Amino acid sequence: MSGAAQAGYAPPTGPREPTPARRRSHWLLAATVAWAVLLGVLTWVSVRDDGPTVREQRSLAQAGPVVDRAVGELVAAAGDGVVALEPDRIERGCRVTPLLDGATLERGVEILDPGADPRAVLTRVADRLPAGWQAGVRATDDGPRLRADAGEFVLVAGRSAGDGRIRLTVRTGCRPIGDGYRPPAAQAGPESAALAAALRALGHPAPVPPTQQLAAPCPGTDRQARTARLTLDPAPAEPARALAPVAADAAVLETPEVYAYRQGVVTVALAGSDLTATTGCRA
Repeated sequence: MSGAAQAGYAPPTGPREPTPARRRSHWLLAATVAWAVLLGVLTWVSVRDDGPTVREQRSLAQAGPVVDRAVGELVAAAGDGVVALEPDRIERGCRVTPLLDGATLERGVEILDPGADPRAVLTRVADRLPAGWQAGVRATDDGPRLRADAGEFVLVAGRSAGDGRIRLTVRTGCRPIGDGYRPPAAQAGPESAALAAALRALGHPAPVPPTQQLAAPCPGTDRQARTARLTLDPAPAEPARALAPVAADAAVLETPEVYAYRQGVVTVALAGSDLTATTGCRA
C-alpha cells in the first residue's frame, strides 16, 4: 500500500489550541459572572446595613413603621378637630422590577369639618408637620393639594374629599412584600365603650356589628391615636336627634350629614353610615 496521502483526504490532527479570540471570550464570560456575583453581594449588604437610597431597598414590612409614624404625625397635626383613622389598604400586583412582584401600602386620616375652607385646613396641617417633611399646599385644577415627604420614600398627600371631608394619605409606592405589613395593635381604651353607647342611642340591636380597631403611634410619646369604627346598614336618617341625648351638650359638629360630640377624651362621629370613636394625640 502506498504511503502517499490520497487526494482529497486530510490526515487526522491532534487537539486544537484555542485561538486568541476564544481565550478572550472565555475570560470575558468569567469576568462578567464574577462581577454579577460581587454586585449581588454588595447589594445584599447595602440593603441589610445601609440607609435606603432607592425605594426598592425597603420591603413593605420595613416601610410599615414609617407609614404608621407618619399617620400619628398627621393626627397630631390635625389638632382638636374631628379626626378618624381609616383602614389600611394593600394593593398587590405592581412590579418592583420586571422579575419581582410588589405591593403598595396606604393608610389614611380623615378630618371632618364641613364649615371650613379646605385650603385653610390643609395649610394648618402642613404647618404643624415636621420641618424635614418639607410639607406644602399648592393650588391645582382639582383644588388645593398637600404634599410632604415622610422619609424613606413614603409620600404624604392631602386633599378635599367633598362633603366637608379632608383626606390625608400616607403611601409607600410599590415595594417588595417581604414579611408583609402588620398594623399596630390597638391598646385597650375608652373608644369601644363610647361606640357602644352611641349604638344604644341609635337603637341598634345587639350584638355590636364587627368593629375595626385602628391605631398609630403619637409623636414624642408612648400614647396611641386610636379609632374604633364600624359601618351601619342602613345609615341613620336623623343622627343629631338620636345622638343628642348621649352627647349631653358636648356636640362639636352638627350638620344634616354629620354629627360629632366629645365623650371624655373620645370624639364620636357619625357621618353617613360610618360611626367612629377616636382618641387623638392631644388627649
